[in-house]
Amino acid sequence: MDAYILIGNANTRKTSVIRSLSGCFNRSVREIQLQSSARPVRFYARVGALQATRTTVDDFVAEVARARCDAVLFSLAPTLHHTDLMDYPDAQTYVAALRAHGWRIKGVAVLGQDGGGVRASNLRQHVLAPTQPVNVTARDVRAQFGWV
Repeated sequence: MDAYILIGNANTRKTSVIRSLSGCFNRSVREIQLQSSARPVRFYARVGALQATRTTVDDFVAEVARARCDAVLFSLAPTLHHTDLMDYPDAQTYVAALRAHGWRIKGVAVLGQDGGGVRASNLRQHVLAPTQPVNVTARDVRAQFGWV
């Protein structure tokens, strides 16, 4: 599975950027044209950071598998999210677990300044994302990910 990830704290516009990139309101399958591909790629787009929506890695992997897509666009909070019943790990732990499932991290866009310790050769920080117009951030992330 090819994964494109947005990482950011609350109020860094993760949801707005995902909606701008995919046209998805909550969870949906979308076709997105990549610059490197002659045909659109089937994406599963999911709004809401996995930790904030109380989604474990295993639950997310199963959810994406049911969508029968080639790629996924989603977001993570950089830090651990604690609930009354359970902890949802930081972004670095989620990414490591997804890699262990064989996922290829194709792009990581950090909105704001906190990337949660994630390391990737294709990571870019968008420090102005919390204050600049969302369409500007979406344009920059689209270019980073190599999407038309």
